[in-house]
Amino acid sequence: MFQSSRRLLATLLLLAMPLVVGACAKKTDQMQSQSSQTSQVTVTSVDLGKTIGADKRVTDQADTFAPNDVIYATVLTDGSSPNVVLRTTWMFQDGQVVAQSERVIAPNGQTATEFHIEKPDGLPPGKYKVVVSLDGNPVQTKEFEVKSS
Repeated sequence: MFQSSRRLLATLLLLAMPLVVGACAKKTDQMQSQSSQTSQVTVTSVDLGKTIGADKRVTDQADTFAPNDVIYATVLTDGSSPNVVLRTTWMFQDGQVVAQSERVIAPNGQTATEFHIEKPDGLPPGKYKVVVSLDGNPVQTKEFEVKSS
């Protein structure tokens, strides 16, 4: 009796094995598919300026600003994904982080995403850069300067 129970258990395990392996393979395929969807989105450009339009695009590109200007960055992406994280890190010339912000987007084709920085008491004169990251990976850097009037 014990021998037949072991055979039955072994037979059931052998029959169940393809189902378990198949389920694991399906989950892996889904994860790879989601990963490749994210990697299909690219940052095509970063534009800086003092104003933006209703389409979230910079209307007057600039790389020099006054201390009290609002500095807009339009991040243009291309591709499709249900969930992509864009982050901007605004840095002073010495590497000090002045500000960071992020947006979760679900692009489908060409998409414009707006970021901006401003300080009520004004940004100190000097050279700056904004680093744009896509899902945690830096992909573009744009340099600019703040000059006193």
